[in-house]
Amino acid sequence: MLYQVHVEFNSDSITVDGNEITIGVKSKPVDGQANKEVIKKMAKHFGVSSANVSIKKGHKSRDKIIEIV
Repeated sequence: MLYQVHVEFNSDSITVDGNEITIGVKSKPVDGQANKEVIKKMAKHFGVSSANVSIKKGHKSRDKIIEIV
């Protein structure tokens, strides 16, 4: 399943509206730390392993396409 994800910094929340998800992260966007936090939060929210969550588009953007298998 593909989801459109918008990342907000200095926040700690997840808002789901259909296929659109807004995730707040505390990590800074340095060396992929924020992306790792996004993957962990998505995995926890959907009850899957982090290995089943991948960023398909937007590695360096606040707007991402994330796939969960």
